[in-house]
Amino acid sequence: MDYDCIVIGGGHAGIEASLAASGLGMNTLLITQNPDRIGVLSCNPAVGGLSKGNLVREVDALGGAMAQLIDQSMIQYRILNRSRGPAVQAPRAQADKQAYQSAARSIIESQPNLSVMMDTVTKLIIDKNKKSGSSPVLGCIAGVITARGHRISAKTVILSAGTFLEGKIFIGEYDAPEGRLGEEAALGLGNFLRRKNFPVGRLKTGTPARIAENTIDYSKMERQDGEEFAPFSFDKKKIPEGFLGKKPVPCWICFTNKETHRIIRENIHRSPLYGGKIKGTGARYCPSIEDKVIRFPDRNRHHVFIEPEGLYTNEMYLNGLSSSLPEDIQELFIHSIPGLEKALIVRPAYAVEYDFIDPQDLFPSLESKRLEGFFSAGQTNGSSGYEEAAAQGIIAGINAAAKIRREEPLVLGRDEAYIGVLIDDLTTLGTTEPYRMFTSRAEHRLVLRHDTADTRLTPKGRAAGLINDERWEQFQEKLRVLDTIQELLNTRGNAENAESNLNSGIFSSFPPEWVERIFLDRKYAGYIEKEKRIIARNARMERVKLDPGLNYFSIPGLSIEAREKFSKVRPQTVGQAARIPGIRQGDIALLMVISQKK
Repeated sequence: MDYDCIVIGGGHAGIEASLAASGLGMNTLLITQNPDRIGVLSCNPAVGGLSKGNLVREVDALGGAMAQLIDQSMIQYRILNRSRGPAVQAPRAQADKQAYQSAARSIIESQPNLSVMMDTVTKLIIDKNKKSGSSPVLGCIAGVITARGHRISAKTVILSAGTFLEGKIFIGEYDAPEGRLGEEAALGLGNFLRRKNFPVGRLKTGTPARIAENTIDYSKMERQDGEEFAPFSFDKKKIPEGFLGKKPVPCWICFTNKETHRIIRENIHRSPLYGGKIKGTGARYCPSIEDKVIRFPDRNRHHVFIEPEGLYTNEMYLNGLSSSLPEDIQELFIHSIPGLEKALIVRPAYAVEYDFIDPQDLFPSLESKRLEGFFSAGQTNGSSGYEEAAAQGIIAGINAAAKIRREEPLVLGRDEAYIGVLIDDLTTLGTTEPYRMFTSRAEHRLVLRHDTADTRLTPKGRAAGLINDERWEQFQEKLRVLDTIQELLNTRGNAENAESNLNSGIFSSFPPEWVERIFLDRKYAGYIEKEKRIIARNARMERVKLDPGLNYFSIPGLSIEAREKFSKVRPQTVGQAARIPGIRQGDIALLMVISQKK
């Protein structure tokens, strides 16, 4: 074999997948169309946010890179939802896009066992005669074929092509085969997957215009400052020198108005989204401005957040104004917004349509059910967002290595991580629109706080092999300090009076965030214990494994709907089977009986 693992695509999923596989000793090749574009923040210049910040910290706790990259490039930092409970709070940081991209490429190029190749994968090499006990439909992955004719063999392949898989951009009447504006799409592989009967569909996303900072009138806007910088990464050794000395930059808020909406409504026929050119389904929770105007006609205004693209440029990102309208219409409606009357558009807004694989065709390990050794991660699985992509990438990389070593895959539970919720939702429920992570999707969010990601997942990262001795010793020392803080709080009485002692001299020698964490654990102890009881009750069904090759149509007593859905999803556990929509309690009880008999 030429390589142990080939990763297709250098986005956020591809970065984490290639670093994880190579970090576990696999000889890994990252194939990307342009190495200069590794780690590009294609859309908004920020990392983190509600539930997304939790994902970033979980990736870091497992041994991933995203937290380190944003720590090296952030230009503003905030904790969102400060006014609400800790279960729904999360960190978010504005990034200098160029600094983030530079840091990403640097970490990729300095990684042992990892090579980078500039090319486009157009076909997969499949060994039809090699099949395991899971009985994949097509056989086993054997490598890839590229546009330049290279045949490269590999034991595993991870697809993380983002929006480039048969990508097509739209700006009004203009369209072109591109994955990002000015960058050609990855053509060939999507059609190859279709010919092999993979369940491939089309999704749509978009991005707003970028404008020149010196053409904005800030006197008509609200200023939004950040907080004191704080790191995403739990690895204190990885925080760059001078990190805390960076000068934060502000963001700004303005609003659309009736005139903005009138311009959009009168020209909606020129939108490819409403004209029928775009067939893919767009993101429900991140709609274009034309979507918002049409779907919410009673709203007189919508927020627009103006965010800097970085310290290296004067371009500003218009968060909330994603569009696929023609450029002349974009100029009209942008100029109708107070403060943007003279705004110069540097880059136009556009929509992009691309191929994705139905994630129900994947095991929770992110390995394909029909092609052994073939993994998929990121937007190729129907998700949206940098953070969701990175989370899937590190799991795919870990499990590709486990596949080669013939070890059990790493599958995180819904009670263990937001990553577990994300992957379980995708592989169990599937998606027909770009999936976005929310705190509301996590039923156990109180025990999945962003500040507890390391205690939840660092032992799993260590067991997988991505947490080195130095990082592990840091973690062990933190646990010892947390125990000391807990003991001191115990001597101070109950949670109510403990809060008044958090800033007293006895705690001043400890990191404030560690003290705050112990206090929150103590304050919400009753609720946390209740959650743990629910988790323990549900764990019984999660422990009952199901044969992935089980013939559900041969089981008497199962409803027809259950037979069809179980055969499609092929759940790994009775717990996963119970989460499939439309499944009756009687069907689950029958599965329990059958599994216990076996």
